[in-house]
Amino acid sequence: MIRCERVSLRYSLKDGPDVLRELSFEVPEGGFRWLLGPSGAGKTSLLRLLYLAARPTSGRLSVLGTDIGSASRSKLALLRRRIGVVFQDFRLLPHLSAFDNVALPLRISGRPEGQIRADVNEMLRWVGLYALRHVTPPALSGGEQQRVAIARAVISRPDILLADEPTGNLDEVQAQRLLQLFHELNRLGTTVIVATHNIGLVQDYPAPTLRLQAGRLVEERVTEDA
Repeated sequence: MIRCERVSLRYSLKDGPDVLRELSFEVPEGGFRWLLGPSGAGKTSLLRLLYLAARPTSGRLSVLGTDIGSASRSKLALLRRRIGVVFQDFRLLPHLSAFDNVALPLRISGRPEGQIRADVNEMLRWVGLYALRHVTPPALSGGEQQRVAIARAVISRPDILLADEPTGNLDEVQAQRLLQLFHELNRLGTTVIVATHNIGLVQDYPAPTLRLQAGRLVEERVTEDA
């Protein structure tokens, strides 16, 4: 599903430093990984590679069976539709309601509007935002916006789900509900990678880990059945 072979990333191709350095690891189809490390370790940069917002400076990255370094832009665009992402800064469209933000991936994929309505309303009920479905993001709290962003990322049941500090604006109850949702998607076959500083969640939901420090993979802890 995901394979990194000595992957490095440098944002300035001329003289900038490598923000990721020779990472090598694999995540199998249906795998779950915690992505750990201090601020500045490279977690967000690695997720950028995995959701195809950047290409490796060197090394080989394969996502969903495709070599990202040599893939065409049109191929990458199709692959992105199979990847759900929860961003730290939410990236909601401020002029659209919560409902329409969550519905966006389904509309892009051409789902019938009746099915979209049913699926989005069910998801908004699950994250506790059905009563606010017609409200736009600027009128929502940070935690409410986070839940809209999470609902949008998972609504289409992507092949890969990437989450960058998804519980940062959530209380403990909502954080636990979120992880239950992620694990249910994982049980149904979605490959999940969650970057977090919340060690309590990692302890509550033990899973294989990738730990970064200064752009390097310093630990890969994988159980036998992962």
